[in-house]
Order: sequence, then structure tokens, then C-alpha cells
Amino acid sequence: MARNDSTGAKARIPVRIPHRDIELDGDLTVPAHPRGLVVFAHGSGSGRHSPRNQHVAADLASAGFATLLMDLLTQAEEDVDVDTREHRFDIPLLAARVVSAIDWAEGVPEVAELPVIAFGASTGAAAALVAAAKRPDRVAGVVSRGGRPDLAGDALADVRAPVLLIVGGNDLVVIQLNEDAARELTAPVDIRIVPGATHLFEEPGTLDRVTDLVLEALDRWLPTPTGRHR
Repeated sequence: MARNDSTGAKARIPVRIPHRDIELDGDLTVPAHPRGLVVFAHGSGSGRHSPRNQHVAADLASAGFATLLMDLLTQAEEDVDVDTREHRFDIPLLAARVVSAIDWAEGVPEVAELPVIAFGASTGAAAALVAAAKRPDRVAGVVSRGGRPDLAGDALADVRAPVLLIVGGNDLVVIQLNEDAARELTAPVDIRIVPGATHLFEEPGTLDRVTDLVLEALDRWLPTPTGRHR
């Protein structure tokens, strides 16, 4: 399915992820000899075309990780959500779709055996954490960027994978919410603050710092590939 093109660049392949009676659009990228699969759960009012998630995903693919960017809502649901905002905070609905993506990946030969990292932004962070609690044997780590892990509620206590919470230094309310959620986690958790960043990490260089923090965490969480040294 996913492949490198004739120039050696990593190809991003459109995919359809089944979930109950619907299908969700996604983009899967698989570099040569990937170390893991990073499944992105976007935040409020966003989708797989989020420029910030695409930025981080491209950097992770270049570092040797497969990535899956997906829409958690159908187009019809997004149209409703623009007016009502009823779906973007429906964590059980969003988390169930992240779980479906994790399960779907087990049927894709290129990524079936890879450890999964659930990467969530904003409300997607809560969905990623709930999915990790529901798939403890598949999810090897959870990353939150500017996330609302507090919205995962009681599921926080059931997360077994290590968790990295990345928050902008100027996002003061969300820093507090992340600290509150960290106290509810029983899994190993690390909070990292990116100085000068606001909630969306739009400031120059802040997303590159996010990528650095994520790669540091993945080096701790995942086995070192044979023949490579940290």
C-alpha cells in the first residue's frame, strides 16, 4: 500500500478506514524500515490536513516512523460541527475512531507489526489517551501537543503506556489542565513546556521543538533498530 516513489521520497497514500457503518479518510506514509506507527488524532475543528500535524508527521517520517493522519469526522459531521460544535468535544466518539484506526492498521502488512504511538492535539489528546487505555497491548506511547488530556476523565487511570504532554509556555490555562491530568495518570508521564509557544504552536521554531521532544521520547520508549545507535 504505502511505498517510496521512484525518487526515494516517501509516498503519502490515501486510505479509507472502516468504522462501524462509515469510512474515515486518512493518509498513510511508510518510510523504509519504520520503527513505529504514529497515529494522529487532530484537535477541535481540524482534520487530517492540519498544517501543524502535517509538519510534525513529515518530520517523523523523515526520522523513520510511519505516520497515519486521519479525519475523525465525516464531511457531513464536520458540516454540523461547524455550526453546533457538538462533535469536537465528544471524546467517546473520537476515541472510538482512533481505536478503529489502530485496529485497521493491524491488517496493513507494512505496519501491522509496528508499535503504535497515539499522538493527539487539543481534544484529540483525550481521544488518544482513551484509545491507549482501550488498546494497551498495541499502544506503546501517547503524545499530547497542546492537548486537553483532562477530558479523558476516568480513562486516565487505565492508560498503561508512557505519556508525553507537550504544552506551550504561554498557554497558561492548558498547562494547569495538563498538570491536573498528569496527577490522574498511573502510567509514566512527562510534561514538557515549549517556551514562547501559544496553544497552536504557530510561533517560528516551536513545532520543530515539538518534533525534537517527540523523537527523544520515542528513543526511550521503542527498541533501537538493529545496527543503529542512539
